[in-house]
Amino acid sequence: MSIKVETGQTLLEFNEKKNFVLIKKGNALWNWSEDFQARLVCREGEFLFRDACQISHEQYRSGTGQGIRSYYQGWIKEGRTFSYSFETLMWIEESTEDVYFEWIPLEEKDLHVEKVFWPGPMEFDNPKDSWYTLLARQQGLLIPNTWDTELSPISFDGMFETAGGYMPWFGQVKEKEGYIAICETPWDAGYYAVHPAKGPYTHVGAYFLPSLGKMDYRRVLRYTFETDCDYNRLCKIYRQYVKETGKLRTLKEKAAAVPSVDDLVGCAFVHTGIKTVVQPDSEFYDSQAPEKNNRLVSFRERAELIRELKKMGVEKLYLHLDGWAQPGYDNQHPDYLPACKEAGGWEGMKDLADTLHEAGYLFGIHDQYRDYYRAAPSFDENYACRMPDGTIPGHRRWAGGPQTYLCASQAPFYVKRNFTEVSRQGISLDCAYLDVFTCNEGDECANPEHRMTRRECYDYREQCFRYLLAQGILPSSEEVSDWAAASLVFCHYAPYDFMLKKPGTPKEGIPVPLFNLVYHDCIIQPWMMDKVNTGEDYMLYALLNGGAPYLIREGAYPNTDGSFHTETEEKPEELIERCRIVSDLQKQTAYSEMLYHRILTADYKVQETGFADGTRVQVDFNTQTWQIFNGKTE
Repeated sequence: MSIKVETGQTLLEFNEKKNFVLIKKGNALWNWSEDFQARLVCREGEFLFRDACQISHEQYRSGTGQGIRSYYQGWIKEGRTFSYSFETLMWIEESTEDVYFEWIPLEEKDLHVEKVFWPGPMEFDNPKDSWYTLLARQQGLLIPNTWDTELSPISFDGMFETAGGYMPWFGQVKEKEGYIAICETPWDAGYYAVHPAKGPYTHVGAYFLPSLGKMDYRRVLRYTFETDCDYNRLCKIYRQYVKETGKLRTLKEKAAAVPSVDDLVGCAFVHTGIKTVVQPDSEFYDSQAPEKNNRLVSFRERAELIRELKKMGVEKLYLHLDGWAQPGYDNQHPDYLPACKEAGGWEGMKDLADTLHEAGYLFGIHDQYRDYYRAAPSFDENYACRMPDGTIPGHRRWAGGPQTYLCASQAPFYVKRNFTEVSRQGISLDCAYLDVFTCNEGDECANPEHRMTRRECYDYREQCFRYLLAQGILPSSEEVSDWAAASLVFCHYAPYDFMLKKPGTPKEGIPVPLFNLVYHDCIIQPWMMDKVNTGEDYMLYALLNGGAPYLIREGAYPNTDGSFHTETEEKPEELIERCRIVSDLQKQTAYSEMLYHRILTADYKVQETGFADGTRVQVDFNTQTWQIFNGKTE
């Protein structure tokens, strides 16, 4: 038996026996994959929706739409009865014809839910390259159904609001008929995707996670179905959504509040450091070559580098300084004071800042308010994130050795404390980098003194960014994320996923700028400029995205986060000239929306982007050449 609901050109049909959904929009049919099983994954095992002891379905209507309400209660497994219950709503909004899927916990009894897989992935099985899937995996990925390379596991298990999902949506297009699925409750949710080598399909669906051990609240996924569309259109649907929900704040708006935003536009980025100390109990410690674990460069030497770059003609520059404090890079956070004494102390750091400002350059520091090192003088396990079962997660991967995670409720206090002290020393900061906030998932804390959900964690992190803005300091973080878009001015990078893998690793789809099609005019994004080999020049991606260039990028850890040895190296004069080209383009386009991205050839190697100011950028990855229209042509 099926229940059908129809509004305008949209039909929603639910097969009660199979627990299966079909949606028709115009002439396009969309239905769940036949082998999908809606299910709860629990500590006690897996429980299929269809196996519930009590199931009911009814059609309903409200003042804004109509749909199907379903109720599920009670499961029997291995002779034991579990009385857990929930309902689902599947409905069509009358004004937009958007289709909503809502999962609502009712009585959370007997089961400890770890994941809910619902709604199902669409059947998308056709060996055509005109059938493709869109994932907001870092900057963006388009996977044709025929793509040769298998999709690898997504970072952070595909959790939305992480590097695995910069934006909480995914989409699919078949012969110009498509949909975008937007998660309106993204804090405890994510996506999964499967694409075997050579296809002939890609399946993508959503899952929901508990919050502090409970499902707790309603989860919502909104599908917008479009005819005659492509990935550009789906991105613009999402841009309109973030406008309506207040997440979209442009660089022009940010510059109106903090005018130094304009000083950052057109800068070449220099990422370098002062002090490195890899502790013996860190996973990165090199016991075979202990001398490699420590490094020290004085503030005076860094000031000399700045003066040399000025002499070489670098017009605008931003210095991102790692390891500036006494403990050394990635050590003893959040107690990251004072300035490194061996490198010149506060006086040397102030001289470096003054040197930058005399040259007309900008200065910013690396800092960290998530990794909570056990070696920090003020470390107290009471303020580390505590799981509902009482455990304190941690590891010893980074340079500082054993660590936990600081409950983000404490982070704004530490930010205020540390930056107040830097200012008290007479050091004027233009920018600040708060590590990992926009890359890693939100944390939870079950300590009743500072209980925190993932959603609250994102709010606390954003408080840190807003505090910096209020001091006239431009905030950045490791990558970009939808939750931070309103308060973040720039980032460390927002790369395509392949850029963080060893050069030469097969791409898992076509890199497309999904994030920039939504947020280009909201966040400044610097790009790697490496010629990684004779066939791959990352400068072309910087141009295509209208981004900022990295003039110097010294990664903290080898073979990590895109810091790989490259086959080709340019002379300093060549690097400066390449950066000048990218910077000049960024000056033109930074405040302009990216209107479109196009793939112009069947081999995907010739691509074009267009910006709201009329600038067009065309690159050819075969010949490693580019053209800029309505600007300087190279």
